[in-house]
Amino acid sequence: MSTASTRLPEGRYGRSSDERADHKLKIAGAVLGAALLALIGWFAYHYVAQNKISAQVVSFETSDNAVRVHLEVHKDADTRGYCTLRSQAADGNEVGRADFRFDEHAKQIDKVLTLRTTSRGTTGELLGCHAD
Repeated sequence: MSTASTRLPEGRYGRSSDERADHKLKIAGAVLGAALLALIGWFAYHYVAQNKISAQVVSFETSDNAVRVHLEVHKDADTRGYCTLRSQAADGNEVGRADFRFDEHAKQIDKVLTLRTTSRGTTGELLGCHAD
């Protein structure tokens, strides 16, 4: 005696609902992935290409009422801007903060800056630079 098959014939009634759901999920994933890549690219462009002034602390010296910071600034020759420096005490409290302007027509500027502090600072750190 033969048994009757309970399966539907292949391809006769279209795709199953599971296959349609998988296809929709793949499309949604591709759209979300492309949107994420575009967002990352936009942030990267504005962080790298639009930031026309950058700097790094080469060294710093502390004393009881000031911190001398050797700062190396890189910028476009016609860019004007400022960098913010700060100093913290050993307990982590901020003891000094100031903005220093860079208006020179040069691509690289090396300066030793004096940041006045309210008590002995243990750090001389760059918080960031901004173009005008």
